[in-house]
Amino acid sequence: MSGLDPALLGLVGLAVLVMAHVAAQGAAGLMSAGVAWSVGPRDAGLDRGVLAGRLERALRNLLETAPAFLALAVVAHLAGRVGPLVGLGIALWLAARAGYVVAYAAGCGWPGTALWHLAGAGLILMLIGVLSA
Repeated sequence: MSGLDPALLGLVGLAVLVMAHVAAQGAAGLMSAGVAWSVGPRDAGLDRGVLAGRLERALRNLLETAPAFLALAVVAHLAGRVGPLVGLGIALWLAARAGYVVAYAAGCGWPGTALWHLAGAGLILMLIGVLSA
């Protein structure tokens, strides 16, 4: 992967993060709802348990900020503006988002909130890096 700059590596990291979120959320849903519900049309609502609910909300939360991350990483790469701030922002966003899902799933309120804010700071660093490079 030597030909990939930090922005492209960040996009790969985003893909891995989304796949891990979906897999965790799906596994928790399967464990709480059972196979019959999971393979069916899922027309009826179902209380899928605390962990499955948290993982579903964490996934939705990730997907709310992923477009901003995606846009900034693509612009940084295409414009050749992958400097230290962009690289730091990418690393911070990915690490904080990975930590957030663990903290949120475990019900750790303040650590989860702190990680959410750190991820936001990562996006801000990326934006500043793209605009100032």
